[in-house]
Amino acid sequence: MAAERKPTFIQSLAAGGLAGTAVDLLFFPIDTVKTRLQSAQGFVKAGGFRGIYKGVGSVVVGSAPGAAAFFSTYEAMKHLIPLHDQLAPVNHMLSASVAEVAACLIRVPTEVIKTRMQTSMYGASTSSFKAATLVLQHDGIQGFYRGFWTTIMREIPFTSLQFPLYEFLKHRLSIYLDRKPLYAHEAAVCGSIAGGTAAALTTPLDVLKTRVMLDLRDPSKQQVPSLPMRFRQIYVQEGAKALFAGIVPRTMWISAGGAVFLGVYEWAVHGFMSA
Repeated sequence: MAAERKPTFIQSLAAGGLAGTAVDLLFFPIDTVKTRLQSAQGFVKAGGFRGIYKGVGSVVVGSAPGAAAFFSTYEAMKHLIPLHDQLAPVNHMLSASVAEVAACLIRVPTEVIKTRMQTSMYGASTSSFKAATLVLQHDGIQGFYRGFWTTIMREIPFTSLQFPLYEFLKHRLSIYLDRKPLYAHEAAVCGSIAGGTAAALTTPLDVLKTRVMLDLRDPSKQQVPSLPMRFRQIYVQEGAKALFAGIVPRTMWISAGGAVFLGVYEWAVHGFMSA
């Protein structure tokens, strides 16, 4: 089996940007439905099936740099962390976790705007730019990072499940086919399975993230519940089912999105390497 070439930092950066933009634009309507299902105001009041592309402007701005930051960091960390062979899954978990923190520094501000636009919290006719202006006026720069630690709390378990499983599936498939690297569509299948599995298992953390980002209370002026308290309130007041609100669209979206995200990444990075 031929040795697999490794992408450079710039190749990972560019391929990640293409992958992030492709998946976010393609699956934005499903993400909107999922967010509205998780909203405390309820699906219908949050907008139902109307205006399912509301907030897409913030995604266009943030998806490419966020995904680029993730993949370039992930590929770099895989080679910097001295864990290989039997400890490769640990290497992938640590690399993906560091990469998620880097990506979230870019992604969370756009997530805050997107989530509030999707649920019409500033009115049905408000633009993404206007929503960003309102966040800055009311909460300052820290308003763009509301839910940052909740997002990290969701993303690190998610990527710690997704990427070791993705790398494992790619490894087993390459052994079965006796070929490296895999074609983009083969990597896409591995990405779909890994993404769907991780998405289903981490849905309660996604619900918490959504509720925090939709909370308009000012933490400096009034008490807001801690994450464990929010979790308990949802469970007690709305039942365990509420913690898995949106699990079907989330799993479908990330399963299909994982195929596109990782498939486009592999296709782009191999194209750059062969150019």
